[in-house]
Amino acid sequence: MVALRKRPPRRLTVDEFLDWAEDQDGLWQLRDGEPELMNPPSVPHGEILGELGRLIGNHLWSRGSPCRVVVGPGVIPHLRSDHTMLVPDLAVTCAPPSAARALAEPVLLIEILSPSNERQTRANVWAFASIPSVQEILLIGSIRVGAELLRRRPDGAWPEQPEALGPADTLRLESIGFAAPMRDAYATTVLGAGG
Repeated sequence: MVALRKRPPRRLTVDEFLDWAEDQDGLWQLRDGEPELMNPPSVPHGEILGELGRLIGNHLWSRGSPCRVVVGPGVIPHLRSDHTMLVPDLAVTCAPPSAARALAEPVLLIEILSPSNERQTRANVWAFASIPSVQEILLIGSIRVGAELLRRRPDGAWPEQPEALGPADTLRLESIGFAAPMRDAYATTVLGAGG
């Protein structure tokens, strides 16, 4: 049994949270000053995460892009930025590498939807949309082949509804010039064979 340090008696700032989380086991994020322990991912979730990271990383590398994929980074939404640090599954940033504890200027954020945390994940989407550098947000399914893609419009606004992608569609991430069949993200999963 893992002993957790006593929860703080008050709302934490991001800096206080980062210091507190260093002594904790597991992966934590901070929502409006309250630490949240994140569930371990399912095997399909982890497989999709690995496959997407590989596909996107290889794409960026082959193009000689200065952008890079980061797994499980802390990102700070523009709204409530003093008390919120969320952890998407994957992110892409084109900012210079740094030793900072939060990812600077993400352009793409990816969340893998799991039944156990779908509500929380969807709540993260609108916080992510407040980050000025974010151009696209991808929600990809873990129990069926499919995704929802939000892409910032040229006027800076977000669409009211995401673009729905199914098994026969091509996943296009304009923020990084990436395109691949939707099924490629599921190549190593049980869904890869028949979806």
